[in-house]
Amino acid sequence: MQVDKVLFKSCGDNRGQLIALEEFKEIPFSIKRVYYVYDTTQGVKRGCHAHKSLEQMLICIHGSCKILLDDGVEKETVLLSDPRVGLHVTNRIWREMFDFSPGAVLIVLASKLYDENDYIRDYVEFKKYVAAK
Repeated sequence: MQVDKVLFKSCGDNRGQLIALEEFKEIPFSIKRVYYVYDTTQGVKRGCHAHKSLEQMLICIHGSCKILLDDGVEKETVLLSDPRVGLHVTNRIWREMFDFSPGAVLIVLASKLYDENDYIRDYVEFKKYVAAK
């Protein structure tokens, strides 16, 4: 599966911690879009789609959440609960974000601008798409 956990370098002292993220350094792609998910309703799932070409780095900067990853053959669930850890998710991976802790904030760095044509929102279509590749 094309998914990697990345540990970011944290710099800090008694005043607090800081993590800097730069494209092609800590983030292995050009950052074209940034968004975040917060104030989620308990029991809700977010995502529930795959991308044809977009890559993402998911970072739970506050609280925790789980990410279900599915490449069409294998499924894996990853817990994000450390703001120093990012989850690099490449294309053709189905993702579902769920089990958000109260106050959780999930930030997503994306390699492309929003393009509805890059989304696969139907799981059956996703399975067909990855089988054809």
